[in-house]
Amino acid sequence: MEGLKVSDANLVIYVHPSKSKKVSQAVLRDLGAMLLKFDERFEGVLLAYEANIIDKSAKILSGVHPYFGVTIKAKLLLFSPKPNMLLEGKVVKLRQESIHVIVLGFASAVITDEDIRNEFKHRTKHGEEMFVSRAHKHHVIKVGTMVRFLVKSFDEEILHISGSLVPSHTGSIHCLEKNSVEGSVTRSRKKMRDNDRESLLQDSVATDVNALLLNNDHQSKTKKQKN
Repeated sequence: MEGLKVSDANLVIYVHPSKSKKVSQAVLRDLGAMLLKFDERFEGVLLAYEANIIDKSAKILSGVHPYFGVTIKAKLLLFSPKPNMLLEGKVVKLRQESIHVIVLGFASAVITDEDIRNEFKHRTKHGEEMFVSRAHKHHVIKVGTMVRFLVKSFDEEILHISGSLVPSHTGSIHCLEKNSVEGSVTRSRKKMRDNDRESLLQDSVATDVNALLLNNDHQSKTKKQKN
């Protein structure tokens, strides 16, 4: 899935003097408070981190409420979706006018009816709403389906994504991958058939050429015997 990236960062974490004997715990607590929140410094939502304290001899900063400035080096896993990226998520709600998706278990996405391609038709079967493809009857999107969709926009403040199912390479991940495999197998079989036809044609041509050569050789010998 797109929208994920790993970034190296050098950070300074400010720790209260009362936590001077437990600096590591204080630093981890501070980093933990940043999780699942958009941070402009990182240009993304922090999903996970791996941090090492570089300077353990932290100095107290001047000010009314002095804090320790602890320098750390961290490796960050960030979620930073941009327009036209492909994301994946689970459908949690579906209506004729919209499909609601959860991405990575925390970010919400909505795909409105105007962003669902005409290939999909809304149906209700046994009380369950779903979108069914007119082109591939087994391509169904309903609650619980894992879908791949295109990002239109991302609201960083509320972590909300506006998505689209207009491109042909979006929809149910299971069906997309199945069709891709079947298409690959079909292309492979067609290539094999073409190769077989080409091989048979070459064999046929070779046989005809050999027969022609033998016939010419026979005729040549016959003429010599008559002479």
